[in-house]
Amino acid sequence: MKVAVVGVTGMVGTIMLKVLEERNLPISELIPVASERSVGKKITYKDKEYEVVGLATAVSMQPDIALFSAGGSTSEEWAPQFAETGTIVIDNSSAWRMDPTKKLVVPEINADALTTDDKIIANPNCSTIQLVMALAPLHKKYKIKRIVISTYQSITGTGVKAVQQLENEYKDVKGEMAYPYPIHKNAIPHCDVFQENGYTKEEMKLVNETQKILDDRTIAVTATAIRIPVVGGHSESVNIEFEKDFDENEVRTILNDTPGIIVQDNPQTNTYPMPIYAEGKNEVFVGRIRRDHSRENALNMWIVSDNLRKGAATNAVQIAEYLYENKLIPAVTV
Repeated sequence: MKVAVVGVTGMVGTIMLKVLEERNLPISELIPVASERSVGKKITYKDKEYEVVGLATAVSMQPDIALFSAGGSTSEEWAPQFAETGTIVIDNSSAWRMDPTKKLVVPEINADALTTDDKIIANPNCSTIQLVMALAPLHKKYKIKRIVISTYQSITGTGVKAVQQLENEYKDVKGEMAYPYPIHKNAIPHCDVFQENGYTKEEMKLVNETQKILDDRTIAVTATAIRIPVVGGHSESVNIEFEKDFDENEVRTILNDTPGIIVQDNPQTNTYPMPIYAEGKNEVFVGRIRRDHSRENALNMWIVSDNLRKGAATNAVQIAEYLYENKLIPAVTV
């Protein structure tokens, strides 16, 4: 199978290569793709050196799958061009997520909706993926009415420039700023750009994508997204109101039995999820599970995941694995 990684030199693209190395997707030919300024650079995959090619060249090579992580404008322009040649595009940008003709997929939840007709598949936002991983099994059991989310997001969600800003601030070095304020010793309640309704794009992604993935527009969702000086992953404080009552131990059992989730929840031993433990792992970690006594049928949870892995690269590769295993790649004989 020919697999292109578009945006291969970026932060998520680099992790995509790592995840592809770790997992069992059978790749006969890797096509590393990046912008013109990176064409000709060398990358290493499975101890073999590859030369980065441009987008037009990659389209002409007709890969079976193209994993995109190169930004919304690049995806809007180039994903259809890949799709026209028969390539299945799995896109990590926000370009196609809310397009009603495109599937928004977290494999553990809704990959069964995919068919051979799906040529552009949207990867959800990083903070949405870890959220719905924990919500989906509980929604099936208790029916969610309302969700209140506060996120505490890693600077890696912004990109290399933000990592460099934090490193500069650690060393008291002046340099380029990814944020309008210092991030070291700070928390900035501003992820992505502000919208006319007073919410940021990141906050509205949590609202709209959650409803689409869970296939339920009746769920009320509100969010506040905060950037913090952390590298390892995103954390979320989540308050959920259900239609049905629940048992806390049953909630733990349901989550524990959900593939891709690890429950870390023992206050007596100070066991709870943290980015320092999630970094470099593909799972979603859930803890601080407790009843909200101020509301009927309400629950609090703390959800943590590596935003570059399950929040981006791993989820995209899992979609590719699902397509392969279920014979949904027309040009590939399994």
